[in-house]
Amino acid sequence: MDRELILAIESSCDETSVAVIENGNQILSNIVASQINSHKRFGGVVPEVASRHHVEQITLCLEDALTEAKVTAKDLSAVAVTYGPGLVGALLIGLSAAKAFAWANNLPLIPVNHMAGHIYAAKLVKPLNFPLMALLVSGGHTELVYMAKDGSYEIIGETRDDAAGEAYDKVGRVLGLSYPSGREIDQLAHLGKDTYHFPRAMLKEDNYDFSFSGLKSAFINLVHNAEQRNEILIKEDLAASFQASVIETLVTKTLRACTEYDVNQLVLAGGVAANQGLREKFSQEIAEYFPELDFVVPPLRLCGDNAAMIGAAAEIEMQQQQFAAMDLNADPSLAFEHI
Repeated sequence: MDRELILAIESSCDETSVAVIENGNQILSNIVASQINSHKRFGGVVPEVASRHHVEQITLCLEDALTEAKVTAKDLSAVAVTYGPGLVGALLIGLSAAKAFAWANNLPLIPVNHMAGHIYAAKLVKPLNFPLMALLVSGGHTELVYMAKDGSYEIIGETRDDAAGEAYDKVGRVLGLSYPSGREIDQLAHLGKDTYHFPRAMLKEDNYDFSFSGLKSAFINLVHNAEQRNEILIKEDLAASFQASVIETLVTKTLRACTEYDVNQLVLAGGVAANQGLREKFSQEIAEYFPELDFVVPPLRLCGDNAAMIGAAAEIEMQQQQFAAMDLNADPSLAFEHI
C-alpha cells in the first residue's frame, strides 16, 4: 500500500488541533491546544473567545504537527478539515488555514463531518467491522448512528432536548463544580450511591430517542428545594444518582438498537465516552448478555475533539473521491441523515 499522509485540522469548538495521519490509522502527530482554562471562568465556551484563541494557535499547531511527524508539505497526500457541525467562527478559522495550506501546496482538500470524526477515532484503535452501531455522546450531541459501510451514516435515535454532556455541565454548575464538570461528576459518582432515584426518560418507549431535560430539571428542583428547607444533600450520592439515570438510559437503548439492527460492532464515541462509569457499564452488560458484540471505545486522549480522528475519517472520504473546492464554507448545523 502506498503511504498516504493526511494533514488534518480541527477547530469546531474550543480545541485547536492539527494532526498527520498515515493510511487512515497511524497517528504520526496529534497536536491539541486546549482552551479550557480560558472558558472555565465563564462556566462554558464563549464563541468569540474561542475564535480568537484559534487564530493565535492554528499556525503554531500546524508547524508542530509537521515537525513531530517528521514530514513536509511535499510528503502529504491531502489536507482534511472539519467544516461542521460546530461554532461558525471557530470552524472558519480552521477552514481558512486548511484552504490556504492546501492551495499553497497544491493539495486536495477533504471536508469532514466532525461527528464522523468521533466515530472514526475508533479506527485508530482497531478496524471497523460493519454493520456497526455508534453511540455519539458529547456536549452538543447524543445520537445513535447506524453504519452499514464506510462513509454511510444514518441516525436512528437522538436527543429531543439536552445532550448528555450538556446535562452534565448544567448539573455540575448546580453542584458548584468547575467547567467542564463531567469528569468530576464521574469521580464523585464512584464514591456515592444511587439513593435519589432520578427518572429514566423515554426508557420504555418504542424508539431510540433520548431526553435529558426532565432529569436535569428533577435534579435542580431537588437541590433547590433542599436548600430552601436547609436540608443537607450528599454530593456524592447526587452525582451517583444523576449518572446512574444517564447511563441506564444510554446503555439500555443502545444495546436494544444493536440487537434489532444485528450489528457486529458497537462504537462509543464523543467527549462523554471518556466517562468511566459509562465505559464500565457497557463492558459489563456486553460481557454478560452480548458476548459476540465487539465493543470499541477510543482511549481518553481521542475522546475529546482532536485532529487525528478527522484524519482517520478523511481517509475514507479520499478513497471515495469526496474532495471540496476552495469555496468550501462552514456548516455549523451539519447533520447525518435520519432513517
